Amino acid sequence: MAMAPALEVADVFRAHGESYRQVQGSGMPHSHRRVMNAIEICRTSKLGGHVEACDNCGHLRISYNSCRNRHCPKCQSLPREKWLAERRRELLPVPYFHAILTIPSELRPLALQNRHVCWGNLFRAGPASLMELSRDPKYLGAQIGIIAMKDDGFLRAMKPLKPYF
Repeated sequence: MAMAPALEVADVFRAHGESYRQVQGSGMPHSHRRVMNAIEICRTSKLGGHVEACDNCGHLRISYNSCRNRHCPKCQSLPREKWLAERRRELLPVPYFHAILTIPSELRPLALQNRHVCWGNLFRAGPASLMELSRDPKYLGAQIGIIAMKDDGFLRAMKPLKPYF
């Protein structure tokens, strides 16, 4: 069984979350505030709990309820590990490459205002470019497969938060 880390995200949020939120002010999205709050109160008395008692010795143990937020590292560790194990079983015994496609920083404000158009274009042009280049013997000379996904880091990068440190 793995040992619990000495410091958890919740500990950092509890110690510094309020001052961080104050520094960010209205520039911090409400969804980020909700996630921070959920992680801060996860498995604390604020979410309630239950008492477990040993039938043999009477030892009591209090277990607090979890926030069940999809961003909470405590609540999602087991589902994440199960998901990763399932994905590992699906892998073919061939080399894999990870490519990250981004847009220029100058276009980020425009993309933020036109998300559907931006994502549509990026998800059409990106794979098409990779497939065209990979067919060229100068680069790879092969037909490739692609799995594409959106990374929320894109939105964070488009609206940077104020430095906290």
